[in-house]
Amino acid sequence: MFLTIPTLMTWTRIVAIPLIVGVFYTPMDPGLQNLLATVMFVVFAATDWLDGYLARKLNQTSSFGAFLDPVADKFLVCASLLVLVHLQRADVFVALIIIGREIAISALREWMAQIGASKSVAVHMLGKLKTTAQMVAIPFLLYDGMLFGVMDTGVWGHVLIWIAAVLTVWSMAYYLQKAVPEIRARVQR
Repeated sequence: MFLTIPTLMTWTRIVAIPLIVGVFYTPMDPGLQNLLATVMFVVFAATDWLDGYLARKLNQTSSFGAFLDPVADKFLVCASLLVLVHLQRADVFVALIIIGREIAISALREWMAQIGASKSVAVHMLGKLKTTAQMVAIPFLLYDGMLFGVMDTGVWGHVLIWIAAVLTVWSMAYYLQKAVPEIRARVQR
């Protein structure tokens, strides 16, 4: 099911990446660049919730959609983090932690699925909290200004991205801990 409405919405998150990155290479006011990139990120990130809702509502769930959805999320987050590092709004260390965890846990999930133990690394609340912190921090850092004249999004985004980094390490430790019994069982065979 490559062309269902939910799957097309998932594809939009991948298509969004060059659009968000490209905003910062266009000759326009930096404040407008920040606003445009932030709005695009929020709109495209919202498709993550919407495509899952529509897939269930329209009975259009598929294995391909289940595969593509987290891949699109990871691409969008990683590309945005790289932009933020380039703009010097996010620390390289934070980006390495988050991107490294995404690669490691994706590989772990793939391996666990191959050995029939994917339930041991199923999505947990820690992973959801990490994702929420990232998805709030990134638009704050993209905007990088005063919101409604009251909130400095750069400061709050910096705090939130570090919270996301801590949750990233914590959730990775949790998933690895859940996988260890399966890994030991396979190694001992």
